[in-house]
Amino acid sequence: MLITMIVLSVVLIVVLTAVFKVHPFLSLLAGAFFVGITTGMPLLTVVENVNEGFGGLMKGIGLVIVAGTIIGVILEKSGAAFRMAEVVLRLIGEKRPQLAMSVIGYIVSIPVFCDSGFIILSSLKKALAKRAKVAIASMAVALATGLYATHTLVPPTPGPIAAAGNIGAEGYLGTIILIGLFVAIPAVVVGYLWAVKVGSKISVPEDVEDNGLDYDEIVKSFGQMPSTFKAFLPIVLPIVLIGVGSVAKLTMEEGGFNNFLQFLGAPSVALLFGVLAAFLLLPKWNEETLTKWIGEGLKEAAPILLITGAGGAFGKVISNSGVADLIGGMNFDALAGGAFFLLVPFIIAAALKTAQGSSTAALVITSTLVAPLLPAMGIEGAVPFALVVMAVGAGAMTVSHVNDSFFWVVTEFSGMKVTDAYKAQTMATLLQGVTTIVVTMILWMILV
Repeated sequence: MLITMIVLSVVLIVVLTAVFKVHPFLSLLAGAFFVGITTGMPLLTVVENVNEGFGGLMKGIGLVIVAGTIIGVILEKSGAAFRMAEVVLRLIGEKRPQLAMSVIGYIVSIPVFCDSGFIILSSLKKALAKRAKVAIASMAVALATGLYATHTLVPPTPGPIAAAGNIGAEGYLGTIILIGLFVAIPAVVVGYLWAVKVGSKISVPEDVEDNGLDYDEIVKSFGQMPSTFKAFLPIVLPIVLIGVGSVAKLTMEEGGFNNFLQFLGAPSVALLFGVLAAFLLLPKWNEETLTKWIGEGLKEAAPILLITGAGGAFGKVISNSGVADLIGGMNFDALAGGAFFLLVPFIIAAALKTAQGSSTAALVITSTLVAPLLPAMGIEGAVPFALVVMAVGAGAMTVSHVNDSFFWVVTEFSGMKVTDAYKAQTMATLLQGVTTIVVTMILWMILV
């Protein structure tokens, strides 16, 4: 009965979100109350668990999400994202434009939401396609899949952070970032190959029309862009600080200097230093930048915080419903070795992603559901937790189609027909998800 109620709560969330278009925040809260009440939990205890779950998750990752979104907005508005793209183009060369787009997407989507990143770089993508005489659709798929890989796998993107928080791995963000950056590479490569193979055969009206876009003019039209150092610093600095803190925690003896390094490497502190680094990108320090730009970042963070907090409430109710004891008594011999267990979060996340469209919601809900399984499987520690997050992220890639806002951003800004977008973008995300889970399972067998 307990398992049945939990399954029904997930169905309720999917139906509310996908069919009735209820915001995931309210859908997750409804699922939390449904589980608590139907499993016989005292009503006041249900309320207590919902409040504790919401607040507990915010305590661990709330500031990280807010800081990450502020950095993303500043990178977007200051021209830093465009500068990063321009640097990558110079390094890779315009003779391999699709590869350049894939790498640009891989980098830009670490702090910037994939939807925003695609829109920002859309004019550059079209101008470069015209200059290199390649199909716009192939450039669009290369950019979209590059953005999509790090969006679902690499903190400080909110989805992977929320998944880490739900399974109790917020203290291992350094390891998750490192493994996420590595695991995202095969996903980007698969997306690039699919873009070249399939996207190049898709024609859009702008391929034969003069769209008036010239690469050099597009770069000039963006105005005075920040230096390369300043553009990359808000991304690189937090990652380095988190990495240093993680190394200090593992290898150094307790003491004042070690504590200082761990302080700098605490995700909330590291991301706040990233915000300070992003301030160097501000064209002026005035109300427009210091209030409105930051305010826009807070607005973008708000729905993510609410969804993440509601996911924490859902997870707290589930964990206190008795499911952990029930799972603890089950026989997991069929999943011995751990690598095959990764298929469980992958399949759940893929089903949720395909049903309701949001990768972030799929990451939040799936990580909540699998969290009670981890102790029963003996899964603990930085690398195993990181690979569980990768498995959830792989499922959250699979697949992007008409109920996903990113699908429509790619379709509309590239001029593809929906049928062509299914063939190019949706199939590419399927291949990315499958590739990612295979790579993750291989890494499990090697590292765990």
